[in-house]
Amino acid sequence: MKLDVLRQHLQEVVNRLGYDLYDVEYVTERKQNILRVLIDNDAGVSIDDCVEVSHALDPVLDELDPIPNEYSLEVASPGAERKLRNPDEIKKAVGKYVHLETYEQKIEGELIRFDGQTIIINDKHNKQVSFDYIEVNHIRLAIKF
Repeated sequence: MKLDVLRQHLQEVVNRLGYDLYDVEYVTERKQNILRVLIDNDAGVSIDDCVEVSHALDPVLDELDPIPNEYSLEVASPGAERKLRNPDEIKKAVGKYVHLETYEQKIEGELIRFDGQTIIINDKHNKQVSFDYIEVNHIRLAIKF
């Protein structure tokens, strides 16, 4: 089964439980195959949340049998410093602390606004800096120290 088809099946279950499906990966680490399902929600993700989603996904994966070889299911959070991969994720991050990189500079600060074209960040010196979305090489959530 293709990963994008599997993602659709898993997304239905994850959404029904009140979480967002951030990503699905199939990787091999230390000679072990892992189906990694990354979940998120506005309140954050706890270990209990991961266990709940894992238990809900088990019967679905058993029925679909998407992977012919042996694998482990891992349900986790995408992390506190997750990459913002598309305009929708950037819009959801307004009001949060981010790290942004262009070819010319790196900046951290609070994401003030994103209208689909322009990103405005209030930097560490309380100065608003704007960037064209097309100039951004990388943007992720960041932890403020």
